[in-house]
Amino acid sequence: MSNPFQEQLLKAGLVTKQQVQKAKQDKNKKWKKQRSNKEVVDDEVRLKAQKAAEEKAERDRELNKRKETQARQKAISIEINQLIMANRLPRDASCEITYNFEHNKKVKRIYVNAEMKQKIIQGKLGIARIEGRYELVPQVIAEKIQQRNPKRVVIYDKPEPGTTKNEDDPYAAYKIPDDLDW
Repeated sequence: MSNPFQEQLLKAGLVTKQQVQKAKQDKNKKWKKQRSNKEVVDDEVRLKAQKAAEEKAERDRELNKRKETQARQKAISIEINQLIMANRLPRDASCEITYNFEHNKKVKRIYVNAEMKQKIIQGKLGIARIEGRYELVPQVIAEKIQQRNPKRVVIYDKPEPGTTKNEDDPYAAYKIPDDLDW
């Protein structure tokens, strides 16, 4: 016996050897039960920690996907800006004609000359938006920009071959007066 208190009680005759043995067994059972409970609690804690780590990893993956998407969009935007700045058509003092167009349900205007206006109508030029202003770009560049981000090309109508005039148009023979052009 390793417990001196139990030895004293046994020598004094207050307890029997069977009672001491039963107390030891109860103590061992209680200790084993606590230990198994602790293992169950440890397992639960481990499972919760593992679940939390998996959730964090999933959130991190989603965040990384968002960051990659944003970086890709930013790179495309920079590339479009470079395309517009490198290929825009210069407009100078000879550009006195106001060409009105709609963008975001608002009428916007850009100053062009007669040749530029005709090319816009024919679909050989497009209007692209860069940093809040509008620039004229050639047809090829407008198509490239439209492939990357359609929102950046404000006006660009692809000319369809063979559809220069509509044969069914009853007003095709009438010329539009200059003062009605906008």
